[in-house]
Amino acid sequence: MQIILLDKVVNVGNLGDIVKVKDGYARNFLIPSGRARRATALAKQEFEARRAELEKQAAEKLAESQALGEKLAGTVIKLTQKAGVDGRLFGSVTNADIAEELGKQGYKVLKSQVRMPNGPIKVVGDSSVGVSLHTDVAVDITVTVYGETA
Repeated sequence: MQIILLDKVVNVGNLGDIVKVKDGYARNFLIPSGRARRATALAKQEFEARRAELEKQAAEKLAESQALGEKLAGTVIKLTQKAGVDGRLFGSVTNADIAEELGKQGYKVLKSQVRMPNGPIKVVGDSSVGVSLHTDVAVDITVTVYGETA
């Protein structure tokens, strides 16, 4: 299916690109989330009329994400979880826990923006976690997990 991208999409294209993607990806994800539109003649004309407005919105989003990224870079989050004597946690620290703690500190971060390359944290200590605020803005934060004996 041919679509017009209304936003930058990783591994697909940039704003305004007309690309061919699989039907299910377009129908189930890109179009409902407002990131794309079917590439019909009418849609192309409407997009060209709104192109400047969409580019301005994209630039504002990027600037906002970069500003938040500068504030967030190097942040250290401290979490306490129940742990055994060997330093292994009963359970784990997930991206939802990290996003919640960032929210308490005043940063608006969704759990889907927290990237944990090695999966959930299951041991006491420091771990590096990535936060992807925008397709072009990614920062690393440090999560320190303290053990609490039960």
